[in-house]
Amino acid sequence: MSICPREGMSAAATEPAFTRAVLALGSNLGERNDTLCAAVAELVDRPEVRLRDVSPVVQTKPVGGPPGQPEFLNMVLEIDTSLQPYALLEHCQSVENLHLRVREVRWGARTLDVDIITYGSVSSADARLTLPHPRAAQRAFVLYPWALMDPQATLDGEPVSALAHNAPDFAGIEHFADDDGLHLGAAS
Repeated sequence: MSICPREGMSAAATEPAFTRAVLALGSNLGERNDTLCAAVAELVDRPEVRLRDVSPVVQTKPVGGPPGQPEFLNMVLEIDTSLQPYALLEHCQSVENLHLRVREVRWGARTLDVDIITYGSVSSADARLTLPHPRAAQRAFVLYPWALMDPQATLDGEPVSALAHNAPDFAGIEHFADDDGLHLGAAS
């Protein structure tokens, strides 16, 4: 069996199609910034996932879930992937598991949360993977870093920046700098 393209067939024709996706990452337990840094590297550490852009990190108050949780660090990635939606979901969950993610309390404290916000133009109401993410349009902790990363981004035809400013949790967002005063990801 040959791994070379057939004669007359270009190498580009054998490359799988890539789909643009937006992922949201959050952490409010442990070394939050280190976890996010490691998760970005782990998410794109395979040939089926290519990093396009990374948002700045923001610090946010928890939304929903039990009271008394620590604040979250949140960020957004834009990737190109040849993984199908459920395979990408499994990959995201495997990265969460590397960081000992526990799913005991809905919207509870967690070492790492990775959500698929959009996957190309795919729309799905499946309970296992709803696309676009069903609550993203109301969550400034997703929308604001996404708008910082891509000011032209839209979600369901609406500008992400406008959705962020109208989200109930917008007032609680702060830019995060690590101990060296540097932002993770793209310049802000």
